[in-house]
Amino acid sequence: MRISFKTFLIVLFVVNVSFSQNEDNVLLTVDGTPIDTSEFLRVYNKNLDLVKDENQKDIDGYLKLFIDYQLKLNEAKRLKLDEDPKYQREFLSYKKQLTRNYLSENKVTDALVKEAYERSKLDIKASHILVRIEESSKDTLEAFNKLLALKERVQSEGFENVKADVHDGKTIFLEDLGYFSAFKMVYDFESVAFKTAVGEMSDPFRTQFGYHVVKVEDKRPSRGTITAAHIMVGLNQKDSLVDPEKRINDIYKRLQQGEDFESLAKQFSDDKSSAKNGGKLTAFKSGQLSSVIFEDKAFSLKEDGQVTMPFKSEYGWHIVKRLDLTEIESFENLKPEIESRVKRDTRSKLINTAMVEQLKKRYDITYNDSAIPHFETIISNQFFSRSWKLPEELDKDEMLFKINDKVYTYYDFGRHLMAAQRQYAGKVTSINNVVEKEFNAFFDKTILNYRKENLELENTDFANILKEYRDGLLLFELMEREIWNKASKDSLGLENYYNSNRSKYQWPDRVDVVMASTADKFKAKQVLKMMKKGLSEEKINTTLNTEAEQNVIFTKGAFNISDSRLPNNLELKLGLSGIYEHNDAYHVIDVKSVLPAGQKSLEEARGSVINDFQTEIEDNWMEDLRDRMEVEINEEALRALKAKINKQ
Repeated sequence: MRISFKTFLIVLFVVNVSFSQNEDNVLLTVDGTPIDTSEFLRVYNKNLDLVKDENQKDIDGYLKLFIDYQLKLNEAKRLKLDEDPKYQREFLSYKKQLTRNYLSENKVTDALVKEAYERSKLDIKASHILVRIEESSKDTLEAFNKLLALKERVQSEGFENVKADVHDGKTIFLEDLGYFSAFKMVYDFESVAFKTAVGEMSDPFRTQFGYHVVKVEDKRPSRGTITAAHIMVGLNQKDSLVDPEKRINDIYKRLQQGEDFESLAKQFSDDKSSAKNGGKLTAFKSGQLSSVIFEDKAFSLKEDGQVTMPFKSEYGWHIVKRLDLTEIESFENLKPEIESRVKRDTRSKLINTAMVEQLKKRYDITYNDSAIPHFETIISNQFFSRSWKLPEELDKDEMLFKINDKVYTYYDFGRHLMAAQRQYAGKVTSINNVVEKEFNAFFDKTILNYRKENLELENTDFANILKEYRDGLLLFELMEREIWNKASKDSLGLENYYNSNRSKYQWPDRVDVVMASTADKFKAKQVLKMMKKGLSEEKINTTLNTEAEQNVIFTKGAFNISDSRLPNNLELKLGLSGIYEHNDAYHVIDVKSVLPAGQKSLEEARGSVINDFQTEIEDNWMEDLRDRMEVEINEEALRALKAKINKQ
């Protein structure tokens, strides 16, 4: 109940008060706080379709509601509820969540999400050549030429021959990557692979790992996501007398004899991580497992419940059972998940880059051209052993760059460089490269953070939503403290209210029944016979209901005689009735007792009494607020407002 009311307050009756300095547009002043005509109109139009009460759609009626809301907000601030740590934590948590939705470059994000979905429909089989170099290295000609030479050798000598000759797993890699799809590789590598035709080798390209050439060997439609279970007998057995192949075949025979797969997995599988779950594995796609043959065997199963014959992988002998296969879902269903992955993936750099470029055009930015050369002179080789410190003579307040009116200093960048040392520990690169790269990283981080800090000033929609939530949450805290808690915890006040209003809390005529309902008249006759014989509900349920069909449902309790669940012509006499036809079903009713109208006790009426008591407390409280706070209405502005709304 509280949660629903909280949502109601925050979503329906929240208002956003942005104050205008133009006094001609002030509609009213609440306890000294001016409120614009335009602000009232925005809130009125926003909530118009949500308001059920026609009186509240009337300007004068809605204005009273609006004023009451402002009185409550002023009272909450007077009580300093907005300074409460619990309130601030909840508000800041919401603000952080909302901010993320407004900081992305939407066009780039949408394009990347659609691209990732289309790519997820395909599996690519590829191999690659990689010559490793440091990401920060700029002297790359030697690595590039080495890669070109290896590409030519592979084209003339064959991949496996060259691999056997040069692959060292340190600086030169020639690897068969198997099948993969979207998000499996870093984005730059993935993009080249998807753009390269089957049977072709790409041109050299660079990622954070070095220079690559990728050869695409196959592209096929995605096989979907499979959930499977397996029984594995490892190749290396502690018991030398155990023959893995014979053992897996013995297990397979027991499966063929009708024994349960899950039980056999728990008893015999050497994959202990899955054995305890009956052999069940985490759902996987092509390319996610390190064993191609295992994936191929699993995806070859055509139906849920089907099992493979025993087969051998790099790890042992297996029997695989298909539990479920999910084809790729629609874009609409997968969009939220893909968007989340895009923002966590290396693709996010493209989103941030696009946003930075937008912000550069939007903001007034001034650079200090002397900054980078200066930092190149003060960084020493100690930087690469994480022992460099900012020189004491550094002019900490010197401007590095300025975004609009906010200045970022040498000291700000110096702290960034201090923290960045750990990334360069033991690496070999030039100081010039370090300063240039870290300046760009610091600038991008700073301008994005500036955008975040000023989002409420720059984006009206964001500011409105945030203000609505802020005020709605504040109102909830106020109502909980001043009304709801007082009504539910004031036992003496609640009892006094009940005693003063006893006549409001009366039971109507009621009947206590056990009712069996079925859509089948023949089943109703069977129920009647069974109930006459004194059979229990459990026995009747067991007899007439099956796992596949629910033929009879029992309902019991005390009902008002006018309850729509009871037949209109129900005879108010004790014992079993005949069969009643009501609400497109047949009912057999056993009347246990007839309960005449009478007074409800406080416990029986507690929910209604608390609600009514809350209303009385709130009415008195609102009268007090109206007496304590002054409200002034600009009648001329109100007339103009009504004229404008009548023209809408």
